[in-house]
Amino acid sequence: MKALRRFTVRAHLPQRLAALERLSINLRWSWDKPTQDLFESIDPELWKLVDGDPVAILGQVSPARLEALAGDDAFVHRLEELAAELDNYLTRPLWYQQLGADRQGGKDPVLPNGIAYFSMEFGVAEVLPNYSGGLGILAGDHLKSASDLGLPLIAVGLYYRSGYFRQSLSADGWQHENYPSLDAQGLPLRLLTDASGEAVLISLALPDGAQLYARIWVAQVGRIPLLLLDSDIPENDHDLRSVTDRLYGGDQDHRIKQEILAGIGGVRAIRAFTEIEGLPAPEVFHMNEGHAGFLGTERIRELIEAGLDFDTALTVVRSSTVFTTHTPVPAGIDRFPVEMVERYFGPDPGGVGSRLLPGVPLERILAFGAEDDATKFNMAHMGLRLAQRANGVSLLHGRVSREMFNDLWPGFDPAEVPIGSITNGVHAPTWAAPQWLELGRELIGSEDLSSLQEPETWERLHEVDPGHLWWIRSQLREALVHDVRDRLHRSWLERGAAEAELGWIATAFDPNVLTIGFARRVPTYKRLTLMLRDPDRLTKLLLDKERPLQLIVAGKSHPADEGGKALIQQVVRFADRAEVRHRIAFLPDYDMSMARTLYHGCDVWLNNPLRPLEACGTSGMKSALNGGLNLSIRDGWWDEWFDGENGWEIPTADGLADENRRDDLEAAALYDLLERAVAPKFYDRDERGVPTRWVEMVRHTLQVLGPKVLASRMVRDYTQNYYLPAARALRQSIEPGASGDAEHAMAFGAARELAEYRQRVEKVWPQIRILEVDSSGLPDTPLLGSELTLTARVCLEGLRPDEVTVQAVLGRVDAGDALVDPVTLPMTHVGAAEGGQDVFTASTPLPVTGPVGYTVRVLPHHRLLAGDNEWGLVALAG
Repeated sequence: MKALRRFTVRAHLPQRLAALERLSINLRWSWDKPTQDLFESIDPELWKLVDGDPVAILGQVSPARLEALAGDDAFVHRLEELAAELDNYLTRPLWYQQLGADRQGGKDPVLPNGIAYFSMEFGVAEVLPNYSGGLGILAGDHLKSASDLGLPLIAVGLYYRSGYFRQSLSADGWQHENYPSLDAQGLPLRLLTDASGEAVLISLALPDGAQLYARIWVAQVGRIPLLLLDSDIPENDHDLRSVTDRLYGGDQDHRIKQEILAGIGGVRAIRAFTEIEGLPAPEVFHMNEGHAGFLGTERIRELIEAGLDFDTALTVVRSSTVFTTHTPVPAGIDRFPVEMVERYFGPDPGGVGSRLLPGVPLERILAFGAEDDATKFNMAHMGLRLAQRANGVSLLHGRVSREMFNDLWPGFDPAEVPIGSITNGVHAPTWAAPQWLELGRELIGSEDLSSLQEPETWERLHEVDPGHLWWIRSQLREALVHDVRDRLHRSWLERGAAEAELGWIATAFDPNVLTIGFARRVPTYKRLTLMLRDPDRLTKLLLDKERPLQLIVAGKSHPADEGGKALIQQVVRFADRAEVRHRIAFLPDYDMSMARTLYHGCDVWLNNPLRPLEACGTSGMKSALNGGLNLSIRDGWWDEWFDGENGWEIPTADGLADENRRDDLEAAALYDLLERAVAPKFYDRDERGVPTRWVEMVRHTLQVLGPKVLASRMVRDYTQNYYLPAARALRQSIEPGASGDAEHAMAFGAARELAEYRQRVEKVWPQIRILEVDSSGLPDTPLLGSELTLTARVCLEGLRPDEVTVQAVLGRVDAGDALVDPVTLPMTHVGAAEGGQDVFTASTPLPVTGPVGYTVRVLPHHRLLAGDNEWGLVALAG
């Protein structure tokens, strides 16, 4: 019979082993191999059975074994050393603290007191299955690197009772989903409690008098607390207990409840946590995608409750908010029916304000998510309108995002849209094989791997013999082959095969054959089945007598995506064919554990998305960190860092309107590269059996990409380019204003000043006009470098000249007189003309030859704006 509920009972730890509890509950063990080795030594067989989970092994190990270990002086000594090392890691000054020391006495001596990081999913370790794919893994790597760098960051998400899902295959290759019920007490979590030991609850007022409560689980990720909100508690009505049941499950009403809880409830959870722990309140709020976008409305409510008006509160919130977008297509954005948002954020039936956010007008909330479809509420638009700083996750994705959201900044060219880019990175201690980390320690001469952030460290790979690099790669490939055989065996049994018919698996795959990996989520744009475009040609490549290939495929389709499931089935059916099944496999239940083995062992990492729909694609980074060579469409990060020697570019035909023709061309290019470039390099060996040209590409990949793909580089970029400016802007908004009147002399005076300025600007902006633009100084036949002087008369409708920026925009023009790659010149105010107009002028040498044009424009200007284009207001001449 089936148990009604499950929970974990642990053996009592002897006093000498008490530190095991501390080591198991801090997820730093997930990227610290000595700690993993210690837990494995408790019971190696049990360690395998619990899939390397320290909490689980402590829950299942026998009391007798624990007593024996308590009497083992060598084990206790190792335990004490590792516990001391953890304490040292958690307390010693790291990069962030040194950054603060370096900046003392400068313009910005104080770093942010705290950073709040919100994400709908976190892939920290496979034992905490709170992730579905790249977004969550990226968030997990962000936390680990923030910990390694010493950032005072607090992360917020939801605790999903059933995680995402476990994947299996039917006999005919169809994906099946299974949602195991997770036991929080058996996970590396602690419940946030108050001084009396009672669970801390946050609450949200929902429509029809309902109340949603959530408790807060804390996962400690090194130095970083990760707060996970859980609605499955007795205080909730039955239907509300399921709000946090599954990641990305349910209908839109279920989804909006999750996002309200993540955003608004997340802010309330942070307030409770920091008060209990005695920590400073975060100054910077970072939204990893728009799912938690409602956090900005909660912060506005807090400030209104503290006495600020709505516009001043909005100014303060925007100054300190960062928004990261991960989607390159509008279809990837969460959009809710407006009437659904009205239902959750509207007033009580009695009309006494909003139940959920008292004091925050519904119409202002709706304006945050407004888009061209008046019936939809757009979460990405809300994120952009609530954040003063925004970014995409690669250079190419930044460009794509500026074009995609250009409509929010009408009158500006896409290049001027204020969305930057920080290219994602990956956490090296999590994803690099132990052999590479050990080699790194040998080259550095230290256990401390922090210098991996410096390119000079990677240059030391020149000292390593090619044979040693090849030995590491061969070791990792062999380990992968053994893992693939084990997984194949389990999968075929699950699909109904008999043990007697699985003898072939013992020799499936070959440790000496060129091994290609393709593993990721299975949305259509990632084109899982492009490799099957010509099955006969693929078969020929797999079975080549001299230069065979073997291909390992993995990935999950969203449970509601029938098309994605059909793609998986196509691959499985091809891989089931007797003549190729020893050379190609689809491995079900792709997770962090499988991914790590694939990144370690694959020689080539394949990625063939529809360009430019891959925002970043960090799986290829993890492969590169292990000496894997990328074979990819120029999309995401690969468009940025491919150099011709660190892998291969699959030529793209993304301009073709005929999708079938495009896929045919790109598949043919893929086959050609495999046959004529990739395989020959791999199998061309010297007298020692080493493929020297291949190994030099491996060396080059590690040297060039190693320091770039690190999440530590990414987090440092966020800190210096986004977190520090956001904290500085927040402090400036809290300061007294510059105008000197009594209202602006108090706290938040600067924010009030900016809010009032914005109100004045938005009121008069439609009437601002550039009445006349004159040019002078040019000869009859202008030459490159000839001086051009522009003078403009501008009607500012009561705004002062120092409250605007007037610019001349000059450059080459196309056939439609559109400026191409123009340069922008500030124009100087030189006085007033008759009728109250202001006169501005600028002089410049002509910068280009050919057809040249110019215009003049006016933008708002204020010292607290991140840029004069921030509000999307511009007045153009003509």
